[in-house]
Amino acid sequence: MADILIRNGTVIAIDPDRRIIPDGAVAIEGDRIVAVGTSEDVARDHPARETIDASGMAIMPGFVDSHAHAGHGLIKTMGGGRSDLWYRACQGAYTVGSTPEFWHAEAQLAALERLRFGVTTGVSLLGGGDSVMRTDDPAYGDAHMEGVLGIGTRSVVAVGTTRPPHPLTYARWEGSTRTDYPVSFDQQLATSQKLVDRWHRTHEDRLHVALLTPTVHQEHLDGAGAEAAVAQSRKVRQIAEERGLIFTQDGHTKGSVKIAREIGILGPHTLLSHATGLTDEEIAICAETGTSIVHNPSAVAAILARCPVTELLDAGVVVAIGSDATAPDRSADMFRHMQQCMHYHRTHFHDPSWLPPGKALEMCTIDGAHVLGLDHEVGSLEPGKKADVILVDLRRPHLYPANMPEFRVTYFANGNDVHTVLVGGRVLLRDRKPVHVDQDAVLDAAQRETELMIERLGLRDLLRTPDRFWRHSRDTDLIE
Repeated sequence: MADILIRNGTVIAIDPDRRIIPDGAVAIEGDRIVAVGTSEDVARDHPARETIDASGMAIMPGFVDSHAHAGHGLIKTMGGGRSDLWYRACQGAYTVGSTPEFWHAEAQLAALERLRFGVTTGVSLLGGGDSVMRTDDPAYGDAHMEGVLGIGTRSVVAVGTTRPPHPLTYARWEGSTRTDYPVSFDQQLATSQKLVDRWHRTHEDRLHVALLTPTVHQEHLDGAGAEAAVAQSRKVRQIAEERGLIFTQDGHTKGSVKIAREIGILGPHTLLSHATGLTDEEIAICAETGTSIVHNPSAVAAILARCPVTELLDAGVVVAIGSDATAPDRSADMFRHMQQCMHYHRTHFHDPSWLPPGKALEMCTIDGAHVLGLDHEVGSLEPGKKADVILVDLRRPHLYPANMPEFRVTYFANGNDVHTVLVGGRVLLRDRKPVHVDQDAVLDAAQRETELMIERLGLRDLLRTPDRFWRHSRDTDLIE
């Protein structure tokens, strides 16, 4: 007997046959899907202890957010849109201004936002930029992991080392007392490996750990720390390979993929984020090495230069979509990022035929699972896979009339249309409400820890509304 039968909905399976089943059903036993088909057939063969009526809904695999940053959820909008001020907040918070309580509160807030938007698997780099990681001590990563566990979603947490020269200054807090201390590359690497030992593939396989190093650009090869940057990248990449982990880097652009090949860190288990301004040679490098790309169409980096997604796809490279986290001006809503992705590239070509909605949907489900090495477990509705399932309420004014559901969920839906979410066969969201989580407690903890961080770092000035917020066609302060 099945534990749960979801029936009477439109199944958008994203399985190898890309089936769309108008009156479809999914049967679940334990944490696995055991059947996908018509409601009549599945209900006949799999009577269940609990039935969920999905009438008027799409039954889909949970979304995969392939690139985001832990910590960002508590630094939304700070700096009023100025990247230099916002990055100042990130750099301070992720090195000298945060406590384990900060990381726990942010992890819960970000995971709860993902849950409510139907994101069942998400990547979180333990810090911001490509070189501000909170890996001086395992306590911060531990707190993040515990926070995610409390929400119940699936997470890939990327930890690693920062850019040389080392040591770097970090700080811990006891009440209002701050203690600074130096942190070496070896200490960061040891911290990262401890987090791998403690958390990778634990808690019913809901937690995974990836390793990262900063992206090496030409300016880093021209500086005094070039030798260390190359050696450290190779060492971390080797450890990731030995331990069967995804190796990832953030902020690739304009020549850095070619440098990564020369260093020797590309391959089927390497995931590069942003990848803007790539040359034809670099696109070919990704294809030849089996390196995957995560595109963040809503990120500031995508404004500064284009990720050649369509060219990468045509070369045979697997490309997924990432949110780049919930700050400074984004959300975890993957419907938003799908729509942004389609319009971004169609605008580039001045041609609406590029990136059909089905491809965009693949990029944040099965393709996202592939780039994380999890496509055998999640990313589609197939017997034997983990029961990560979302129900999207299609009986809404902006989603009517009731035809072509595969178009409606990509073009018109948003995260607030997600009605029900299951992760590993466990119902975590029902009727848009978290089942096992006190949402108010999560929100209150996030506000408290944000205020404490602001006071520690003296960042109150970053909450001022910019002078040119109203009545101007351009905020020129953003480019000064």
